[in-house]
Amino acid sequence: MAFCISFVTPTFAANTTPAKTEVPKEVRAQQIEHRLIEIKNMDKSNLSRAEKKELRKEVKGLRKEARHAGIYLSVGAIIIIILLLILLL
Repeated sequence: MAFCISFVTPTFAANTTPAKTEVPKEVRAQQIEHRLIEIKNMDKSNLSRAEKKELRKEVKGLRKEARHAGIYLSVGAIIIIILLLILLL
């Protein structure tokens, strides 16, 4: 039993995942914008049907990702902000 544990434990200890580095939102937004402009300026006349489909999927994904980068305010938060502005002014 001790023999098995001594060989199993070091193998699990060696499985460390590298730290994931995240790109700041502003940088990622610029990357998305540049890629969308690049796709828009592409000559799509010589692409196959499958390539065009992949390009459309990429554009949809990039636009969806760009939409999620914004700041969202709930209705309650907007009401509180308006009330604070009325009270302060």
